Amino acid sequence: MKTNVLGRFIADESGQGITEYGAILAFVAVLIVVVAGFCTGPLKTALSECYSNIVFALNQLNAAVS
Repeated sequence: MKTNVLGRFIADESGQGITEYGAILAFVAVLIVVVAGFCTGPLKTALSECYSNIVFALNQLNAAVS
C-alpha cells in the first residue's frame, strides 16, 4: 500500500510545467542583464535613465506607504 502511494507521488508530474516556466523566466532575466551590461552609447544612457526612473518611483511608493 505505502509503496503504491510513494510510486504515484514520484510519478506525478503535475507541477513540472510551472517549474519549467520559472527556469525559462530566470534564463531570460539573466540574458537581459548580460545584454544590458554590454550596451554602450545612447542605449546605455537610455537604459540607465529608465532604471533610475524605476528606482525613484519605487522609493516614492515606499515613502508613501511608510
